[in-house]
Amino acid sequence: MHSVCSKSLSFSIYRGDEIMRSLLALLLMFTLSMTLGCQHGSTPIFNGRDLEGWSGDPGGYAVVDGVLICGKEGVTNGHPGLLHTKDTFDDFVLDFEFRLTAGANNGIGIRVPVSGDPAYAGMEIQVLDNSAEVYATLKPYQYHGSIYGVCAAARGALKPVGEWNRERIVADGDQIRVILNGTVIVDYALTDARLNGTIDGNDHPGIARSGGHIVICGHGDHVEYRNMRVRELK
Repeated sequence: MHSVCSKSLSFSIYRGDEIMRSLLALLLMFTLSMTLGCQHGSTPIFNGRDLEGWSGDPGGYAVVDGVLICGKEGVTNGHPGLLHTKDTFDDFVLDFEFRLTAGANNGIGIRVPVSGDPAYAGMEIQVLDNSAEVYATLKPYQYHGSIYGVCAAARGALKPVGEWNRERIVADGDQIRVILNGTVIVDYALTDARLNGTIDGNDHPGIARSGGHIVICGHGDHVEYRNMRVRELK
């Protein structure tokens, strides 16, 4: 009797391990399919090698090991200005990763014309170290992820300085969404600002634009970007 029970127990353990391995394999396949699905139809706007596909002021930028570096002393050769995609985009999903240094300030411009301040002529999605003491008294619409001067982002989703963050910006007609590390921090209809005015009280003609360039706004601080991809919606 003891012998039979031991064999049954061994068989059960073996079967349990086999089932666990199968479940792990299925989970891996599901994760891979989800990753590929998210990238399906998207196109890199940064190739990880150089600034092909970009125009503007490249002096304050460098590409090192697949990373676009903005404003790092000793690596870049100047004060970073604006970098525009050569292509223009109307409705799109922009995915990218970024890493902040302490006190860093930058921005991603969307629907920006060839000239003009991205925060007004187009729209600037803030890229900022919210934790820096120097920014403790900013207006709500100046913190990370906000549509500058137009819509304040929810806070609390940024990773600590020095860690990579994942962000998605969705421009779909009048609806602008910003998802940071899986958390929706902006979901805003631009019609509200057009009808009721912007929260900073300034004129933002860019909120009426239907398309334009994607822009890295520079601002002089050391910020890093990688895996920048865009998928057009229409």
